[in-house]
Amino acid sequence: MDISRPLSRRGGRTFAFWFAVLVVVTLDQAVKAAVRARLAVGEVAPLLPGVLRLEHVENTGAAFSMGEGAGVLFVLVALAVLVACVLLVWREELPLPLAAAVGCVAGGGVGNAVDRVLFGSVTDFFAATFVSFPVFNVADVFVTCGIALALVGYCLWDARRTREEALAHEACDGRS
Repeated sequence: MDISRPLSRRGGRTFAFWFAVLVVVTLDQAVKAAVRARLAVGEVAPLLPGVLRLEHVENTGAAFSMGEGAGVLFVLVALAVLVACVLLVWREELPLPLAAAVGCVAGGGVGNAVDRVLFGSVTDFFAATFVSFPVFNVADVFVTCGIALALVGYCLWDARRTREEALAHEACDGRS
């Protein structure tokens, strides 16, 4: 392999995707391990007074604790999302930031799936104190932000791609 050659577009976006997945899973699992080591289940510790506290919760459901006890189903859904994300990044000419955002979504899903497989539940710990909101974790943050960034990025990318196709079509019509 010639390392002086830049990565192909597919190689670059595939790298960005897998790098994001790896960073998200590593960060998520490291923070969850620290929470499990320092806080007993149900224990609370201040983090940002008036905004956020740490509260160790083991969640056997999904978002908002829906689907209690359906861990195997959630692992299968996470795997399906990972496969769909891999195929999207592989097949589409996505810009690198969009591939990375998709990687954040996939990484968050994998991070929570790892918890379900290893522990039978997901470790949650961020608890908002200024509003009533479910306790969440690093993986949840990356899934939510990744989806938002991917949606915005996709809309911008698709609009630009559509404009470029229209300009190319007009240029071809002008030569006829």
